[in-house]
Amino acid sequence: MKIQNIEIIIKIGDITDENVDVIVNAANNSLLGGGGVDGAIHKRAGASVLEQCKKHGGCATGDAKITTAGNLLCKYIIHTVGPIYGRHGGLESLLLYNCYINSLKLADEYSLKTISFSAISTGVYGYPVEETLPIIYKAIKDFSAKNNNIQEIRFVLFDKEKYKLYNSYFNAILDKNL
Repeated sequence: MKIQNIEIIIKIGDITDENVDVIVNAANNSLLGGGGVDGAIHKRAGASVLEQCKKHGGCATGDAKITTAGNLLCKYIIHTVGPIYGRHGGLESLLLYNCYINSLKLADEYSLKTISFSAISTGVYGYPVEETLPIIYKAIKDFSAKNNNIQEIRFVLFDKEKYKLYNSYFNAILDKNL
């Protein structure tokens, strides 16, 4: 399936195994590693990525920072901090949109062509997957209108339930917009 000229791929897998130009880490504000996807990425990527993250001095919610990928197959890691659901005074949707749009813009600045996302903020940060999907779609659609480099966006999901929700949503929305 495609949004504008960007191929969209939805799959079940481990984002640390992705052989793309860049993966997006669902990080915390410190960028120093944590649980879930963030912990798995830091563990597999190694100490060099942690050192680069320390130099960034943290990351605001909705913002994105880039590092090399250390021991991973990809070339770079973009670290973005998603909102904790219900803790941002109603700004959660804007902050989540910013995670996706800022990650895409940063990848584009580095002339990267393939990018893999996990389901940002839907784990311990508690954002309902169903509420994230229209936000993600809007960010991709807005970005694709000005995109120069990104050719493929992958959503690499850890479980079947999220996979089904993403797949159903994107198939339905893209069928309507043909």
